[in-house]
Amino acid sequence: MHVLSRKARWAAAVAVAALVPVSSCGTSESSSGGATLTLGVQAPPNSLDPVQLLEGQQMYLWSSIYDTLLYSDNNAVLQPNAAESWQYSGDARTLTLKLRAGMKFSSGTPVTAAAVKTTLDRTKTTPGPLQSNLDAVGSVEAPDDRTVVLQLTHPDPNLLGSLAQGNGVIGDPATLTTPRTALDPVGSGPYTLDHQATVNGSKYVLHRRDDYWNAAAYPAKTVTIRVIPDRTALFNALLAGEVDAGSVDASQAPAAQKAGLALKRVDGVAVGEFVLADRAGKLVPALADVRVRRAINMAFDRGKIVGKILGGLGQPTTQVFNPKSPAYVPALNDRYPYDPAGARKLIAEAGYGGGFSLTIPANVVSQLVQPTITQALADIGITASWKPVPPQDSTQTGEYPVYFNIAGSVAAPRTVNSKLAPTGSTNPFKSQAPDLTALIDRAAATTDQNQAADVYRQINTYVVDNAWFAPLFTTSTNWVTRSKITYLGTGANPLSTLRTFDVGK
Repeated sequence: MHVLSRKARWAAAVAVAALVPVSSCGTSESSSGGATLTLGVQAPPNSLDPVQLLEGQQMYLWSSIYDTLLYSDNNAVLQPNAAESWQYSGDARTLTLKLRAGMKFSSGTPVTAAAVKTTLDRTKTTPGPLQSNLDAVGSVEAPDDRTVVLQLTHPDPNLLGSLAQGNGVIGDPATLTTPRTALDPVGSGPYTLDHQATVNGSKYVLHRRDDYWNAAAYPAKTVTIRVIPDRTALFNALLAGEVDAGSVDASQAPAAQKAGLALKRVDGVAVGEFVLADRAGKLVPALADVRVRRAINMAFDRGKIVGKILGGLGQPTTQVFNPKSPAYVPALNDRYPYDPAGARKLIAEAGYGGGFSLTIPANVVSQLVQPTITQALADIGITASWKPVPPQDSTQTGEYPVYFNIAGSVAAPRTVNSKLAPTGSTNPFKSQAPDLTALIDRAAATTDQNQAADVYRQINTYVVDNAWFAPLFTTSTNWVTRSKITYLGTGANPLSTLRTFDVGK
């Protein structure tokens, strides 16, 4: 019982750390006609102001109020949205977007290119979680009401994906800088917030706009988002029939099936990775030797970790890229078989046969894998000592040579931007290598998606061969649904939007 409790707490930590949605939803017919949907999430939004938007569960709310310029579908393929088309120049330094005709804000004001420019300029110049995503944007132009032109200082393959998320929202210039924007914004999206029925931090009620250009994509006429921090409470509500769909832990899945709920397993939603961050050996000289980093990869029995720690709800992996990403190379998962004896031999060849020590940050994300990592490293002559620190201090300060992290599986450009680029948020030692930099630059300048996919596979192969990480597993999610609700997610796209659900009539 104690073990299950620890696993449940760790599963909740994994969901928060990876920004993977843990939610439940229910439907009924409203008195005014049309399906209703109730979602349960574990945390309220920090703000609805475009400059402060966070991705993860919060996106359920703000992506319903705001349109984004582009849309990433359930297979992570970029689609037109508020912008009906987009085109790069040959050198990938000018991006031109054409807006749809006839769009309006919920106030009735037309959506124009000037509104897009105002929102982008404000995000670019205002400190916040989205600001750095626009670093490559030198200027934003609005030559006419339906045309937006972004002039870039350098190619940025992450930009289009960002315009399908928080950086792509369109705010109403007339109200954008007013206090109401944080709690009750004027947007151009499919829903408006019922301010009277909403209790900030607890419950948010949305009503669908019948005049929205793509209302058919949102079958729920009314959506209620309830904040229920405790996963057990969410699960009990699901079993009681108070909600009709939701994600459950591996230990909860049998009870859900016994209760007659349909089960859908979605693989690859997040990556559990032991990050070998000090690749130049600044703190631990041994990590500068690729043989040592490869040896660490060979120390882990990934299949056993998935079975014993995840309860089978995951897959072994040696890659940090999304399994459904074009960058993913299945054969790379055979690169580092479990081989402690071979690992010890590599470490001895590198001149560290006498062993060495690693100080590793400990936090709620790492707690359940700490004994496994400690033992695996000890088996190859490495002594691990764990120091309690907040999760964000593990990945960003450069004080620790290695750390364990759970990261949501995202599109290849964003993986490169956050984990491999010298300025990446989870590359604390600003690691870089000439061959890898050349590949990253090639990917950035390639506007043909098929050609770019080939370059990303080369990037992935380089990173695995040079053991920049020791990934352990990808996680899966079990979604259960009652009648009339279908979960459409495939694991390719972790973004939390209402379009992940089909709500039957």
